[in-house]
Amino acid sequence: MQFDQLSRRDCITLIGASFGGLMRTRSAYPQEIFKALPAGDYGPWGFDLTGADFEARPGEDFFRYANGAWFDRAGIAPDRDTNSVDTQLSDIAEARIREILMRGEIGVEPSTREDALKIGMFYSTFMDEARVEALDAGPLAPFIEMLRSADTRADLAELMAKTFFGSILGLSIGIDAKAPDKYAVVIGQGGLGLPDRDYYLVAHFSSKRAAYLAYIAQLLSLIGWEKPEECAAAILTFETAIAKASWTLTDRQEPEKVYHPMAVAQLARAAPFPWLRFLQGAELAALDRVVLAELTAIQRIVALYATTPIAALKAWQAFHLVDATAPYLSRRFVAAHFHFHESTLAGVARPAERWKRGVGLVDSEMGDAIGRVYVARYLSGQRKAQIDDMVAQIRLALSERLERIAWIGRKTKEKALNKLSRLTVKSGYPKVWRDYSRLEIRAGELLGSIQNARMFNWARRVTRLDSLVDRNEWGTTPQTINSDYSSNLNEVVLPAGQLQAPYFDPAADCAVNYGGIGAIIGHELTHALDDDGRKYNAEGALSNWWTDADAREFNVRAAKLARQYSSFEPLRGMHVNGRLTINESIADLGGVLVALDAYHRALGGSAAPVLDGLTGDQRFFLSYAQSFRAKKTDEATRQQLASDPHAPERYRVNGTVRNIDAWYRAFNVQVNDKLYLSTENRVRIW
Repeated sequence: MQFDQLSRRDCITLIGASFGGLMRTRSAYPQEIFKALPAGDYGPWGFDLTGADFEARPGEDFFRYANGAWFDRAGIAPDRDTNSVDTQLSDIAEARIREILMRGEIGVEPSTREDALKIGMFYSTFMDEARVEALDAGPLAPFIEMLRSADTRADLAELMAKTFFGSILGLSIGIDAKAPDKYAVVIGQGGLGLPDRDYYLVAHFSSKRAAYLAYIAQLLSLIGWEKPEECAAAILTFETAIAKASWTLTDRQEPEKVYHPMAVAQLARAAPFPWLRFLQGAELAALDRVVLAELTAIQRIVALYATTPIAALKAWQAFHLVDATAPYLSRRFVAAHFHFHESTLAGVARPAERWKRGVGLVDSEMGDAIGRVYVARYLSGQRKAQIDDMVAQIRLALSERLERIAWIGRKTKEKALNKLSRLTVKSGYPKVWRDYSRLEIRAGELLGSIQNARMFNWARRVTRLDSLVDRNEWGTTPQTINSDYSSNLNEVVLPAGQLQAPYFDPAADCAVNYGGIGAIIGHELTHALDDDGRKYNAEGALSNWWTDADAREFNVRAAKLARQYSSFEPLRGMHVNGRLTINESIADLGGVLVALDAYHRALGGSAAPVLDGLTGDQRFFLSYAQSFRAKKTDEATRQQLASDPHAPERYRVNGTVRNIDAWYRAFNVQVNDKLYLSTENRVRIW
């Protein structure tokens, strides 16, 4: 039997054989997974033909070719700034989580009942809007009293390390970049209320600065702070000075530049500040070692703190306290917070319904407790096994690609292959669930319960500071619609939330699955060798393991890709920052290449079937483009360009495919097409 004569079901069965026979039809999976698929008809083989614009030329705008009809008819929900595959999948997850929270302990296994009761109580406390309204600003009173009682800069520094209070410094506990089996306390720059330093310093954000000034005064007025307009001006002046002192996002991308370990006893000499009080506020009084990130920025910021009038510092703290807690207070606080953060900064038309905000809160504070129930209901064990087999195929494709690359020397190549062989992939859900038994959630006390949850999560990190790193832990929840790579752990996490259509569907054409979840898996694996990941060795330690010649050649190729992206202009006068997005751009390109290799291997030497007039490679690239289907408000795009290391989705599609020879062949792209690059101008990294 010739392969192109096979039925869709036969194709799935045959390709499934390369995965150990694990491919199954839709009917074999829990039907609730498929009843709530995102808007759009993904057709009989996994691609939304009704969303494409096949009248467009693929070489002019491939994003448009794959998604143009969808883009033209798609609206943006009034409570969102984006309509995308991820937001549509988030809608499904929200509905599922809401049902979990509302059912409480009903229908859950005995081992999870205590957590189910706790998350249910947390959610119902948030949903008791009448009580929240009656309390108004009351829950803030003890925090404001703590602030008013602070007489010195040292007093304020101690408050900075506590829940809800703003800080001029970022404080976190993570994996030590040069000793990945140990934890470290990391201190970095902070202090800004706008999304990025550019919002304070660049002319086209002047209207946002004016809106921010009004918002600061509004929040101070809501709590009866003295002279709110005068204080607002002082706060904006203070933050503008911090912005000038702060490092740019591209400066912060260099891991060696943000690693400055030192003894706590050395801190005062390196950057004079009430460090001991600050650490005491974070329950770190016994700490003997820290890592400073943006050293020169921290030095300048704490110097500003030392010379700014204490009245301005207290007002600054008061504003950030209210800003952090406003979403959990009465309607007047919620409305003010929404109008600035979501409407002004992101272009959102109206607030999300209260139940959605409640789901988001409980998910952020007790996500593992929700996830444990979520995966039991919505993730098939065989679906997870199928993904694990797909990971193995794509890892093999990346290894083979590394072996073939001519521009990397043997010494570097062997270490890269070793790193890839030791890379861990976690799919679906964690092996060990977080224990919330010591977390107290109090009915009727929303702000207090949030504070308890955040203190509980911080205490968990503090308590294990002297322990070896827990490599079983997940940094994300199973219901998350995203995947990630950790340089320090040399691991990829693929949560259950992303293992669904259109990224992955057991009943879809194999080309579609490889173009969707396959390219995502390849993307994450490739992060191990991007401009950041390549600076960490197989154990996850920050280490220079590349030869100088290979590193120079990598930088040349990466810079060439960055220049391509910097030519894109999503909004008039605002270009993609190719240097900022370079790691994601490299991973996108590498991910598609290795996923395409793995797809071709899965065909086992046979020709792919033609479905609806589309070849296998065409379906692969169309699936890749479909996975980036997105429409955003201009304000959301503006914010993304200023502060996000990912380029807007249209450019992640077009910027990637134009560097892949197989795309040119699949769609007969010609020299006069807008996306056309000559062979020598196509970027070749992986």
